[in-house]
Amino acid sequence: MRNSDKSSAVFSRYEVFVIAILAFLQFTVVLDFMVLAPLGYILLEEMNITATQFAWVVSAYALSAGVSGFLSAGFADKFDRKKMLLFFYVGFIVGTLFCGIATSYIYLLLARIVTGIFGGVLASISFAIITDLFELRVRGRVMGFVQMAFAASQVFGLPIGLELARRFNWHMPFLMIAGLAVPVWVLVFVRMKPVDAHLKLRDRKTGLANILSIIKVRAHLRAFLTTTLLAVGGYMLMPFSTPFLVKNVHIEDKDLFWLYTVTGIASMIAGPLIGRLSDRAGKFKVFVVGSVLTMILVGIYTNLPVTPLRWVMLVNAILFMGITARIISASALLTAVPEPASRGGFMAVNSSVQQISGGIASIISGMIVYQADAGRIMNYNVVGLVVIGTMIICVFLMWNINRYVFSKKENA
Repeated sequence: MRNSDKSSAVFSRYEVFVIAILAFLQFTVVLDFMVLAPLGYILLEEMNITATQFAWVVSAYALSAGVSGFLSAGFADKFDRKKMLLFFYVGFIVGTLFCGIATSYIYLLLARIVTGIFGGVLASISFAIITDLFELRVRGRVMGFVQMAFAASQVFGLPIGLELARRFNWHMPFLMIAGLAVPVWVLVFVRMKPVDAHLKLRDRKTGLANILSIIKVRAHLRAFLTTTLLAVGGYMLMPFSTPFLVKNVHIEDKDLFWLYTVTGIASMIAGPLIGRLSDRAGKFKVFVVGSVLTMILVGIYTNLPVTPLRWVMLVNAILFMGITARIISASALLTAVPEPASRGGFMAVNSSVQQISGGIASIISGMIVYQADAGRIMNYNVVGLVVIGTMIICVFLMWNINRYVFSKKENA
């Protein structure tokens, strides 16, 4: 269903359905990951665990997702992408349900591993579907809508999940996510058409040979290195952001609902606008602007003293708009790196790299950060400096990716 009209960016009704269903699917996956961060201060107290143990809960998902993504690269281009999506989404739903009924730290850790094995592959499959169905010239706005899942999880998911955890217990957000995911799976099964055009292009390499053929391409390696540094920022900041706001900045837990709602609305409005802008002004230019904005706000955010809620809302909203700009523009550019025949495998390895590097980043963050008396989070500003450093390097790497994509386009 590739939109082949060069003069129009209007999507067909089916393409709109695909964008919407993938966005909602991503909403459930992103929410499942993100909901752990605001629940951090609850889990630290109720389970009586350390900051390092909590970092392991966060990274368990990422590390298992990384291993799963790497292994799936061997067969990612061998099957209809719709069937792949349905299979891994079922596993994700089951893993999330296990998180909702976990009764101890060990059980929660194991449940996060199961969820990561299946959930970590879903983004790569979704991006492969998008790349198969939509041309690069409109891919920025498609990514803008799909990445609205990130913002929507803050507008609707995080506040509701936090309120459920506050009124009932920390299990309820995971049960809510599993409940939302079931009808999404049914809609994909019933309405999505097979996505199998790539099967006519694929070669007959075995699983291991396919993985090796992907990782030996120099352009792919540059993309994977870029993805590694892109992942570090979010995974280092996110696990301890809410404990930092509650314990250091003195934001009341009841006010977290409004904080995440305002932040999410700002990101939700910005997402489609940034996607459209990246298609018109250039994806790399948008990435640079988003990176500079994010670096400034990370420096402010990680050094916040006791601050009124309205100012924290403002800082958080601008920070996440910068992050959204980076995600949308980078995702659109990275999808253009592989050739169609190896696209699914590339996306799987790329997702694996993202998850593993993110998991390691979470562990490192847990080693840098520690809790002082009264639960105060210490050394969060050090985490901020590390994140800013990776963002500076990332700009230069993305410049190289941008050159490669457009040179390939000119030579096609």
